[in-house]
Amino acid sequence: MGDEITLILLHGNVWTGSLSQPHAEALAIAGTTIAALGTNAEIESLAPAGCPRLDLAGRRVLPGFNDAHVHFYMGGAGLAGVQLRTARSAEEFRDRLAAFAKSVPEGEWILGGFWDEANWEQPELPTRDLVDDVTPRHPVFVRGMAGHMSFANSLALRLARAESTPDVPGGVIVRDAQGRATGVLMEAAQTLVERAIPVPSVKQVRGALLAAQRHALTHGVTSIQDMGVVGSQRLALTGRILQVYQDLLHSGELQMRVSFHLPLPEFREHLDAALSTAAGQKLRVDAIKSFSDGGLGSSTAWFLDDYSHRPGWRGLPSEEMSDPKTMLRNLFDADRAGLRLAVHAIGDRANRTVLDMYAALATSEGYRDRRWRIEHAQHLHPDDIGRFAELGVIASVQPYHCMDDARWAEAHIGPERAKGTYAFRSLLDAGARLACGSDWFVAPLDPLAGLYAAVTRRVTGASQETWHPEQAITLTEALHGYTSGSAFASGEESVKGTLSPGKLADLVVLSSDIFVLDAGHIRDVQVELTICNGEVVYQREAKSVPA
Repeated sequence: MGDEITLILLHGNVWTGSLSQPHAEALAIAGTTIAALGTNAEIESLAPAGCPRLDLAGRRVLPGFNDAHVHFYMGGAGLAGVQLRTARSAEEFRDRLAAFAKSVPEGEWILGGFWDEANWEQPELPTRDLVDDVTPRHPVFVRGMAGHMSFANSLALRLARAESTPDVPGGVIVRDAQGRATGVLMEAAQTLVERAIPVPSVKQVRGALLAAQRHALTHGVTSIQDMGVVGSQRLALTGRILQVYQDLLHSGELQMRVSFHLPLPEFREHLDAALSTAAGQKLRVDAIKSFSDGGLGSSTAWFLDDYSHRPGWRGLPSEEMSDPKTMLRNLFDADRAGLRLAVHAIGDRANRTVLDMYAALATSEGYRDRRWRIEHAQHLHPDDIGRFAELGVIASVQPYHCMDDARWAEAHIGPERAKGTYAFRSLLDAGARLACGSDWFVAPLDPLAGLYAAVTRRVTGASQETWHPEQAITLTEALHGYTSGSAFASGEESVKGTLSPGKLADLVVLSSDIFVLDAGHIRDVQVELTICNGEVVYQREAKSVPA
């Protein structure tokens, strides 16, 4: 039956994701691909003498998770930065910065962060006066949870010569009543300080990507679709990230599959780095990522109507979208170069505008199977939900975000617009395809937490409260989003996304069966084993059967 069997997994409970053979007890791997699925006896009979065996003891097996939206370098680098995500007050925010400053040499930039002031006892944005006295010799630049705003202390603002700078197109410098910059920078204004930060070295990029890979494999993620970096260092870092990915590929240290998206404004400068686009390659560079607006938490997502809490304000188009003709021309050129298109859109006006651009592209260039995407597809006008299926646009969504945003979204946009927020059920019912991801560094790189959010729509910090449960989807639908749906988005459904003979041997073994658990416990399940390319790349615990 072809290549010799190199590993068999027995006594499992396999969900294949395939309609032709939905379930199996055991499977056999030959090299890098799945050779067969079946009963324990059937698979045992195929194994040659001395073939390694893994006894799964009834555990649930799934296709390897494919995270359709990560910022992998930024997530990996953030693991080494100051951790502010779980701070619960302005005082704790300050204390964590103070403690971190004591752990690094004077003059070194303090980065990372990912704070969420909505979690604070008094949910107000931080100010530089809060931290200046505990960080007098360390420039601070830390990102908010969603990445659409950042915070800088006075030293960082001085080094960047940004203390008295006027607002920039596509960005906002938050100021106090006297017009003084508070240290909070939104959207394009973040670049004012970013440009003063030393660009990380190739060695630092390598360390961040390896740390990110280790973190991903512990969560059963065998494929990622890397949306690159955001900010003014994008151009320099993109080249270094591509160099490191290629080095890791050639050295054999790349243990997972990466589909890298080039930044739209500079994609031409990296076309010579584009690699093989053959499905299933460990490293592919065959897509672009663009932005059309900001985020809801920073009130920079672009809406058709005013924000409920800020009359007269409808958010911002992104720096790229501020010149729509140039953005559309760039999309045309990337499409003609054979690159798949992925555009970030949060607000309903941003989503409509991107859909309009895709429609214009299709009209001009004619139909072909392009796998266009909208990243987030977060707040949709009812008139636009059906357009995803009509235009063949994939909704690349991150279910975990809805748990966080549920705490305050209606205060920003009101209850009526919230009905079209994270509208997973409506999109599926209208015939759209979903690809699911995390948006790590913004949210945890944990597909099981994402599955929990998609199925329960429970609010962060509330044990039972749900948010628009009518938009929940089934566990099977959510699993397809994290496996076959993501594989379809990258044009690789023929080689991965389901456990089928001939497809890549990428799979995950769980500690508990998520199909029989109460949905509220899905996020507590652990990954026991991760296999990518037929090799065990992470193992928490497994029982082997002697050959």
